[in-house]
Amino acid sequence: MRFYWRHKSLPAVRFSGLVLGMLVLMLAACRPHAGKLPDGFVYLSTYAPTIVQDMRYATAYNFTGEQIPGYVDGTCILTRPAARALAAAQAELREKGFTLKVFDCYRPQGSVDVFVAWAEGADIAMKQIFYPGIEKAQLFPDGYIAARSGHSRGSTVDLAISAIEDAADQDRATISCRRASGDARPKGQLDFGTAFDCFDTLSHTADPRITPLQAENRTFLVSVMASHGFQNYPKEWWHFTYQPEPFPDQYFEFPVE
Repeated sequence: MRFYWRHKSLPAVRFSGLVLGMLVLMLAACRPHAGKLPDGFVYLSTYAPTIVQDMRYATAYNFTGEQIPGYVDGTCILTRPAARALAAAQAELREKGFTLKVFDCYRPQGSVDVFVAWAEGADIAMKQIFYPGIEKAQLFPDGYIAARSGHSRGSTVDLAISAIEDAADQDRATISCRRASGDARPKGQLDFGTAFDCFDTLSHTADPRITPLQAENRTFLVSVMASHGFQNYPKEWWHFTYQPEPFPDQYFEFPVE
């Protein structure tokens, strides 16, 4: 439910601080899901407000070309232990002049179902950016798209490291994700050899074809994250899961908002 205050049609009224505060609380209480998360989940910004959030699935800039249902807002939600650990990793990186940039955090199971349905469809509008080297029909069999995702358990995060001064720029490259390296990498981001969500073996963390600098940057990311309890998924250099997971066998459905 939304409320609209049409002040021009009403006489000026002066509220006391107490009355105004009560009105704000009443309006907030009428908004469904306003700031309310399941027990054990938190907003990352509460623990690490300096981490840059570029939540791709809340926008059309992702491999489907559409905003994903379930992502009402582009905000990172995680389990509390994962958020605290990520805040500690951020504190370490900021001392070195870097910052984390997150692309995805908690993901509703319904959004995962949307990915599966998309993978079975015919649309290939974003192929040349996100999966230029593989046919769409192989995305599901090869494991790039799965019916279950660790993201839906709340302790998995996709991220990269950027220089602090350029991290807020949300680069929307239209080139192949395989070529998003060197001078063509996202602005401010360390050179990791590919862009985020590049469905390609070149995204494997230890792929032997990447340059020494790219390998060094991937090792740096993995090392920082591991020191704070996060385990890398070897097929995606950007993908990390906090261990031990508070909800190792639960897949949640609540929206990202």
